[in-house]
Amino acid sequence: MADSVVPTAYEPKNMKFRYLGNTGLQVSLFSLGGWLTYGNTQKGSIVKDILKAAWDHGIQTFDTAEVYANGASEVEMGRALKELGWPRDEYVLTAKVFFGTGRKEPNTRGLSRKHIVEGLKSSIARLQTPYVDVVFAHRPDPATPMLEIVEGFTQTIRNLNLAYYWGTSEWSAQQITQAIELAKQHNLIAPVVEQPQYNAFHRDRFEVEYAPLFEQHGYGTTIWSPLASGLLTGKYNDGIPEDSRFATNKAFFENTVKELKSEQGQAKLEKVRKLTKIADRLGATATHLSLAWAAKNPNVSTVILGATKIEQVLDNLKALDVIDKLTPEIMEEIEAVLDNKPKGVNTFGRDRQKLRGVLLEI
Repeated sequence: MADSVVPTAYEPKNMKFRYLGNTGLQVSLFSLGGWLTYGNTQKGSIVKDILKAAWDHGIQTFDTAEVYANGASEVEMGRALKELGWPRDEYVLTAKVFFGTGRKEPNTRGLSRKHIVEGLKSSIARLQTPYVDVVFAHRPDPATPMLEIVEGFTQTIRNLNLAYYWGTSEWSAQQITQAIELAKQHNLIAPVVEQPQYNAFHRDRFEVEYAPLFEQHGYGTTIWSPLASGLLTGKYNDGIPEDSRFATNKAFFENTVKELKSEQGQAKLEKVRKLTKIADRLGATATHLSLAWAAKNPNVSTVILGATKIEQVLDNLKALDVIDKLTPEIMEEIEAVLDNKPKGVNTFGRDRQKLRGVLLEI
């Protein structure tokens, strides 16, 4: 077969894909992020090697933020992407603005229109790319009027072509709804995706507070910390390994480590041990089971992985083979171990989903 006149470098392999919420953009079910790794503990050729390993196994979505290593994460990932030379239209790149890069001038952080625009321009320069596919408001900014925030992100997309979509990260459902409504009222561009923490030990906001966003707006999600910063891998069952995230980022995880030694922390470790036994029966590990559990949720658009070495990426992606093994019976067994299912909002017997299920049975 003759070579195509259009350059291509991507092969999906066995990767699964989902739409990013109610948009036409498809993202790989597992993506790769730079938080606490690239530009921090990992620099140089290893970053390119890890990105290439992810790409070679179907990952085409990559995430970073201006605050990660105070901009160094973007520099490292940008250099790697440039050297790899993949066609820009074959991968999805997401960035985040809010925290800045550690400078003292007050307008170099927050969500003023000035920082949204200039912060994103600076991120794009460090990434050595003409645009990002999605830009996130990394946190809500109570000091800036919501209308200005929506206007700022609209400007980056509609007027400056710096991004195609914008989203939120760790915003409340009320704040997201306000932004969506203001966009409708003022002919602006609404956010379409949230980047929240979500894992088997952190469920309430995602499964309860955000439920109306999923149902009413088809809101997408790019979830972070699917392994609870490694707790769900089982690596901390017998102490803290020297090469673990808790050890290499002691200051950041100081409170987490203290909690781990408490009665509540020990109870979580016992749950991980029980989850490991379920994983063993499925021919998997606690890591694979936990990642598959998160990916099983249909409201998850992509699960962001973190990796400091190639082997980590390859091992994490074995979760793809576990997703279909999570039958309703297995999911119930996992639920019994976790014993933390959010109660949800009282519907007073007026739940449309349950009613629809009854009608389908009839």
